Amino acid sequence: MTRTIAIKKIVSIASDSAIKLKEMWPPVQRVLTFSIADDIIAPKKNLCISIEKGSLSIAYGSRFLSRIKIRKSRNYPLDQERYPQPEGLVSSVALAMRDFGIVKTDVTLSIPKAWAIIKIAEFPSTIKETLSDVVSYELDRLTPLSPEDAFYDFRVLKEDGKKLTLLIVAAKADSITPYVNALKEKGIHVSRLTVNLSCIGTLCHYMYKKENPIFLEIKEDGYEGALFFDGVITHAFTGSFPTADEKSKIETIMTEIELLLNEAKQEGKPPQIIALLKDSNPTLKEMLRLKMNLPVRILNETDTKVKLSEPQKELTHTVIGGILESLWPKAKGINLLEKGHHEISKTPMTFTIILICAIIVLWVLYIIAPLQIEGTKLNEIDRQITLRKDEIKKIEGIRKEIDGLSNEISTIHNFKGNRSMTLNTLKELTTILPKTAWLTRVKITEPTVEIEGYASSATELLPKLETSKYFEKVAFASPTFRDVRMNSDRFIIKMEREGIKKDEQEKEKGEKVKSEKK
Repeated sequence: MTRTIAIKKIVSIASDSAIKLKEMWPPVQRVLTFSIADDIIAPKKNLCISIEKGSLSIAYGSRFLSRIKIRKSRNYPLDQERYPQPEGLVSSVALAMRDFGIVKTDVTLSIPKAWAIIKIAEFPSTIKETLSDVVSYELDRLTPLSPEDAFYDFRVLKEDGKKLTLLIVAAKADSITPYVNALKEKGIHVSRLTVNLSCIGTLCHYMYKKENPIFLEIKEDGYEGALFFDGVITHAFTGSFPTADEKSKIETIMTEIELLLNEAKQEGKPPQIIALLKDSNPTLKEMLRLKMNLPVRILNETDTKVKLSEPQKELTHTVIGGILESLWPKAKGINLLEKGHHEISKTPMTFTIILICAIIVLWVLYIIAPLQIEGTKLNEIDRQITLRKDEIKKIEGIRKEIDGLSNEISTIHNFKGNRSMTLNTLKELTTILPKTAWLTRVKITEPTVEIEGYASSATELLPKLETSKYFEKVAFASPTFRDVRMNSDRFIIKMEREGIKKDEQEKEKGEKVKSEKK
């Protein structure tokens, strides 16, 4: 039972760790694959030229540290029934660049939706690896244009099981090439070709990132618009009003967008209407808000959230979207000049390699640095020893002299403490012996004392000598006899020195213990 619980805990911990690592991996991967040319920090500038019916809009923008700013703009009104011609467009662009102080920059050319063909097509997911070739091969079937006669691009809208849904945008090359060539002759190179409706989609995505808007551009005689998912066109529509009555116009628009509203709701994001009103009739605006059951935002009255260097009264929303499509890293716009050939950006490994090299260098330093520090310390110690070698020799000599003197002093102290002084022995004999006794000879050795002399009674001497702390084992060395002439007993007494005997016994005992230990 305990083993099962432990296994469950381990599985739970492993599962939680895997989830946390999965959440942490995207930012870590972003750091490891960071490049100095990344869109976040790389500065970029762009000039957008928007061709519209009845006007030509030009704007110059820049990006630095992910901040997009529109610096200058110009709007050249034309006859409302026609588009600008290549010669007029080139002269207007050259004049605007001169006013902006621009010599050379990337240029985006945005064409009207009327010049483009927008199709939604489905393909089997098996052709995912060769999409560019398949779209090129199928273009003449999906559109009236062949790949050689068209500028085109595509975006994958969604992948559902075995099916791919693609947005395909194409434009007739003969209509656009004169503009591109005319600009090229003036040294202005067009690097991006897009469609006004795609620019509007990018602008809406920039303004309302969490919504799927339905865009409506309402003119006096007609309308056009699209449903955008994440800034990409999923459905486009256009039409004309049968009558000039406002109510009829609203009903026509409601009929057009009814299916798109249902589709937007199915995606799970709240749909809303974003309208660009070129019909200045205020009644139409109020009726649009009243009839729609969804929030309606008027693009003309809404802040675009794009920073402007100076007030731009003539700035159109199409040209703002064109700038964003070129400078905003999250934009999903199209570029018809690519003809469906999308370069797969390689994962930058420069920062990762630099980081790995830095880690290796730090690891090597972590290993070598302590060894070098200790080696330096040892070298310093050796140097100090070398510098003080003579002093150390002198100190060692003095130390030897001190040890010698200490040994001598110790010997003297031991001799003095372990050996009873002869003078003390003689003093003790003088004190103990009675006045009736006198000595003729005294022999004092290390272990014994032998005295010879005369006393009125020799036997009285033994108890007195034994009571002394200096003597023990007192006995006659030879028989005593009475000297008649001296009227005294002649004696020879031999005894041991008490302190000397104990020291010898302790010394012998200590030597015996040492020998046993060995």
